[in-house]
Parts: sequence; structure tokens; C-alpha cells
Amino acid sequence: MTGFRSSLIRVFALWLFLPGATAAITPQHAAIASAHPLVNAAGYEVLEAGGNAFDAAVAVSAALAVVEPNASGLGGGGFWLLHRAEDGFEVMVDGRERAPLAASANMFLDSAGEPVPGLSRATALASGIPGEPAAFVHISREYGRLPLARSLAPAIRLARQGFPMYPRLQGGLKFKQQQLASNHAGSVFLINGQVPELGQVIRNPELADALELLARHGREGFYAGEQAKKLVDGIRELGGIWTLQDLADYQVVERPPIKSRYGDVTITGAPPPSAGGVAVANALNILGPYKLPELDSVTRTHVMVEALRRAFRDRGQYLGDPDFVAVPVPLLTHPFYADGQRAGIRLDKATPSADLPGLSPWQAKGTDTTHFSILDADGNRVSATMSLNFWFGNGIMIPDTGVVLNNEMDDFSVKPGVPDGFQLVGYDANAIAPGKRMLSSMTPTWAESDKGLVILGTPGGSRIISMVLQGVLAWAEGANASQIASLPRFHHQYLPDLISYEESAFSEAEIQALEAMGHTLKPVGRRYGNMEVITWDYASGEVQAASDSRGDGEGRVY
Repeated sequence: MTGFRSSLIRVFALWLFLPGATAAITPQHAAIASAHPLVNAAGYEVLEAGGNAFDAAVAVSAALAVVEPNASGLGGGGFWLLHRAEDGFEVMVDGRERAPLAASANMFLDSAGEPVPGLSRATALASGIPGEPAAFVHISREYGRLPLARSLAPAIRLARQGFPMYPRLQGGLKFKQQQLASNHAGSVFLINGQVPELGQVIRNPELADALELLARHGREGFYAGEQAKKLVDGIRELGGIWTLQDLADYQVVERPPIKSRYGDVTITGAPPPSAGGVAVANALNILGPYKLPELDSVTRTHVMVEALRRAFRDRGQYLGDPDFVAVPVPLLTHPFYADGQRAGIRLDKATPSADLPGLSPWQAKGTDTTHFSILDADGNRVSATMSLNFWFGNGIMIPDTGVVLNNEMDDFSVKPGVPDGFQLVGYDANAIAPGKRMLSSMTPTWAESDKGLVILGTPGGSRIISMVLQGVLAWAEGANASQIASLPRFHHQYLPDLISYEESAFSEAEIQALEAMGHTLKPVGRRYGNMEVITWDYASGEVQAASDSRGDGEGRVY
């Protein structure tokens, strides 16, 4: 009888640690990893007030809008991947921007049918209808425990009282100084037209007012009334095409996450209009049979590049807003499809992108987004990525709103075969249409096995997908949170046909070996990304949180 009871206990203990059974255990600790310590403090304040991970996600998102205005904000959008511990329910809250109803497929082309330089990036026409404010309201109402006003309180306080200038924000201001100085944004972020010194207190009382309107009136505080009128009038004065109807019509969409497998690891990712979940699942399916830990470093890099090459080819050919186009997600994420893609990979030679079917090669002629990861003591989790697109979006702030506008319209395929600002090429699936969501590379993700969990994501434009792929693989092979966040990075996106890389990613011998296989390599010249990682070891109960050493963030376990 004793042997039977022992066996039963072992079986029960194993069940506790199986993916999908994690509602039966709790981490006992909360953890937040984000781009700034003040943002973490905002999230933890809400947790201490009785909130859950979803309340904290609203607090963190809103605080990022204040402290990291170059990357996200009320004028932008994002994807929030949620897991509810009590019943295992999972969903992606799609707060991606939409094209205005007056948008058209040729709106950024001249009379000769060619793209007008800068029109889709540096003007009022470049802004999609924001989704972040609606997402805050939705997440708080549907999944939180606290009133929206309580979750927004830390961000309101930060915007009104201010925060000290820090290096990453200062760098972004220097990069976009001229554009910001040309409009109302300059009065908020610059001092007499100049970038503030480190430590100088930055305040945005207009944004505090906007957040208070949201806290008091919910979505009506942004998408209707006086705030909506200010936004629409201001944008139209600058040549934009927003209407009050655009704002009134905006709704977040709940979408089922993408599930895939890599060995004994289950990966949960973002579905379209994110390209990330499909691309990561596709690449992992291609890589599965190679047994990467057994490969030498050059061959490992080679097959990862070949997987990314094929995943990004499919991105351009097939992916777009699923409410407007039929996206073959089951096909693209099926192992049998990956088998066919893998069949064309040689272990001794690179595949020229021009040799892959479907898209036409082209010759190519700074980015900003943000991510955070949250785990609460009950096991609820959030992986969220938000963006304005480029640094400070289009650099425009409408007076008396505090809102920096996105330039996400550039993420559409402005013209088939013509690259966007990240040199991504797309076709009809991602063409501009009224009310359509533009395709995104934002890739909030978690991965889970019998041993534990990793929650991760990063900014970085098109490079987000390759960074998340590297992070998932590293965790599957035993890396801890700090190691994942600090991995040296490389990237391939089908076109341009080259491996871009951080200089610490490869030795000179590895570069020469990859070039001998037919790869073209190009150093990026800087470190990129800002990954935020949380890990939870089910057996030991240890929770770790790490923020990328490339940024000014913080990973903290509470």
C-alpha cells in the first residue's frame, strides 16, 4: 500500500508541473520586467493595492506612456497576451492601430504611382487610429480586480510630478530633436529647443489630464468628447484624415493565441495582425529535427538563418489583418509545411532569397517599441508589446492633449514589393484599406514545459522575431533570465538577403565560415533590442526577472 501511495504522489506531483496544469501551483512571488524602474514601481504599487497581473499591466502600460514616450503611449497601440491562472484561459488583446476610414491603397503614392518619401512616416497622414487607451479600459474591465482609476493613478502622478531624464530617452530626443521642435512636442520634451541634461525633470501635465479623462470616463474620455475633438481638429489642420467617427468606431479585438511545439516545449505567441507568432512557430517547426545543441556554432547559425529566411518570406506573402484577408495560419504553423521548407535547406550552402518562390527581390535603398513581462503571485501572466513605430512615432503632439502620434501607417505595404521603414517587403495581404489593422512584428510570447515557464518579448522592429526566437531556444536549452536578456543577436528577414548582427555575436572565424557558405554578413554597428524576461522554475519555485543590459530597465522579483 505504501508503494502504491508513493507512486500516486509522484504521478500527482508530475501533473502539477505539466503545461496547462499550472493553475494548480502558484509562484508565490510577483515579478515585473520593463524598460524603466519607475514603471516597475507603478506595477508593483497596483499589485500591493490588491490588483492582479492584468491591473498591473494597465499600470505598467500607462507608466511607459509617460516615462518612455519615444516608444509607446496613448497615441499608439499594442498586443497584450494574457494567461489567467484560475482556469488556464488565454487570449491576446489586440489594441493595434487601424487605418482611418478615409485611407486608401494609394494614399502615399505620387501621380506616377511611386511612394512619396517621408509621407508615410513624418506627417499627420502617417498616424493610424490609436488602440492603447481602449485596451487599458478593456483589460481593466474584463480581467482586472481594481477600478481603472486606481491602475492609472501611478502614471498620472508620474506625468504631473515628472521623472528624471535618463540616457535612452535622451538619445531618442537627440535623434528626433528637429522634428519634435517643429511642433507642440518641443514644448514638453525640450528646453528652449534643446535636449535636457541627464537628471532634468520631465513633466507632461497635458498627458496627466488625458489619463485622468480616461480614468473618469473610460473609453469615452479619449474616443469621444473634447479630447477626441482636439485630436481630430489638430490632425486635420496638419493634413491628416482622422474623423470623430474613426475614434468612435475603434474597438479592441480578442484573438486566440497561436500554439506551437518545439520538442517538449509549448510556445504561446501572438496571432495576426502580429506576424511574430506565425513566424516563430514556423521557424521552430523547421528547426526541430536539427537538434541544435548538437550542432557546431556555424551550422547552428546557418540553419537558424535559413529558417528565418523562409519565415519572413511567408510574412510578406501571406500575413495581414485576419479581419480583412484570409491568413492561412493552420498551414503556415503546421509541422508538415515546415518539412517541405526544410527540404530545400542545404547544410553546406546558403539559399539565395531570390531562389525562393513567391516574392520578387528588390534593392534596398531607428526604431522604437517597448515590451514588459508580468507574473503575479497567483500565476497570472502578461506579455505585452506596444509601439508608436519609429522613435516618437511621427514626432507630432497635438496641443493640449499630451499625446504623441504614431506613424504605424508605414507598416502597411504602401506599394507591392516596396520596402517599409524596416526594409520589410509586403504585398496585397498587407495593403492599406479603410479600418484595417497594419501587420506588426511585435511578438509577445511565453514558452512552457514540465520544468517551467519563460515570459519574454522586446522592441526592435523586424528584428523582434529573431530575438524572440533566440530567446525561446536559449531558455529551452537551460539559459536563465539574465542570459536570455543579454544574448548577442543576429537577424535575417529574407530581404535584404544578409545577416545583420551585433559585433559580439560572431567570432572572425565564424564570419569567414558563414561567408564561405554563401551568406552575406553586415554588422549593425550598435547593440539593439531591449528584452524583458521572467522565468519560473516549477520544481524549485524560483522566479527570476531580467531587463536587457542594453537599456535602462529593471527586472525585479517581489
